[in-house]
Amino acid sequence: MTANSKAQVETYKKVKTILVSQPKPERSPYYELEKKYGLQIDWRPFIHVEGVIAKEFRKQKVKPDEFSAVIFTSKNSVDHFFRVCEEMRIKMSQETKYFCLTEAIANYLQKFIVYRKRKVFAGKRTIQDLATALKKHRNNETFLLPCSNLGAQAVQQFLDSNNFKWKDAMMYRTVSSDLSDLSDVKYDVLVFFSPLGIKSLYENFPDFSQDETRMAVFGNSTCRAVEERGLTINIKAPAPETPSMTMALEKYLQLSNAED
Repeated sequence: MTANSKAQVETYKKVKTILVSQPKPERSPYYELEKKYGLQIDWRPFIHVEGVIAKEFRKQKVKPDEFSAVIFTSKNSVDHFFRVCEEMRIKMSQETKYFCLTEAIANYLQKFIVYRKRKVFAGKRTIQDLATALKKHRNNETFLLPCSNLGAQAVQQFLDSNNFKWKDAMMYRTVSSDLSDLSDVKYDVLVFFSPLGIKSLYENFPDFSQDETRMAVFGNSTCRAVEERGLTINIKAPAPETPSMTMALEKYLQLSNAED
């Protein structure tokens, strides 16, 4: 996958192929774009999650069953917490309390435990949504935070600043996927949603340069990662008129793929 990284003047050259750096969904507004503009849209996750095996986890000297409360920040953290417990033959107490960043995570938890309202607490999106429930139990519980190699900075800062008794435990890693089969493939547009996707791009293709490849980028942190590499951002979301990536792409396609 090659492409020069000098800033380019936008010429809205026609787009025929797009690579989205995510797994392929069952339903998506991208499919409507594909039909409407006669595109080829491919899907390929640039990053993936790998579990920390029990042998490696033991080196952290953390015993999950010694904690009376667990904070889950994602479905991945739920999956890998219970996987590690199973591999280590650990049974969590029926009285363990679970604090979940969102309702969706709390519902997902039902795959692993008997769900009782008095021991499962759910927020809406951020750790601040759980602040009242957490502080209510601060003095009586010890908290475990299952996380990835990236940590969970906002949660960690909250727990530290409010003097909780807590410890984090790395149970999985977010790592770059192997993209070597794309080495000779060019796309008109590459779509990125996280700085880790950009990191993966350069880990797989250290000599990547932009040429006429258009970069579609979602979110401020991803934009910063792209700009730090000296690349030009051609399509950006969210924006007031284009809150989603598909809307931003369509706005661009209306110009790039306009009939002569």
